[in-house]
Amino acid sequence: MEENKKAVVETEEVVTETAAAPSKAAPRRGRQGGPRKEGGPRGRGPRRQARPEKDYEERVVAINRVSKTTKGGRRLRFTAIVVIGYGKGKYGFGNAKAQEVPDAIKKAIEIAKKNTFTVELVKGDTIAHEVIGRFGACQIFLKPAPEGTGVIAGGPVRAILELAGVRNVYSKVYGSRTPLNILKATDNGLKGLKRAADVRRLRESA
Repeated sequence: MEENKKAVVETEEVVTETAAAPSKAAPRRGRQGGPRKEGGPRGRGPRRQARPEKDYEERVVAINRVSKTTKGGRRLRFTAIVVIGYGKGKYGFGNAKAQEVPDAIKKAIEIAKKNTFTVELVKGDTIAHEVIGRFGACQIFLKPAPEGTGVIAGGPVRAILELAGVRNVYSKVYGSRTPLNILKATDNGLKGLKRAADVRRLRESA
């Protein structure tokens, strides 16, 4: 009897020590049964990095569908005309063609980045003097305006002036109304502007 009591006591001690011993925690399982990933919330992995902010503003002026008749049938493509502006007198524009509209816009933006121009602005965010820009059968008349007037223009002319940083100006389009011709005529007029110091010197000498 005494031997049986000693065996029961030893068994109870072993069970108590086993229960008190720290057990290794099993890894937490995800919804699919696998181990839970570290890093993001609910095991989604690391967060995506934020896209860098653009230092320019872009605006789509026109999108046209064009077709080319070939031996195999009609081939449809899209053309996009885009204007970009960095403000403070810097702007650019471009047109490109692709089979899809997003690709055409992307190509036009890349072309516009490579063809940027600058125009000197005077007090009141306007141009220094009146000027007429010409391209083909299109003519653009630009005239400085006092502060608070705004951009009196429409369509492509407004796009290129606003993105360039011009805030007050009058404009009038004569002749062709094709968006690309209007942009090129406006660009020709802005390139023909003289510096404010030169205009002031001419007025004083007159």
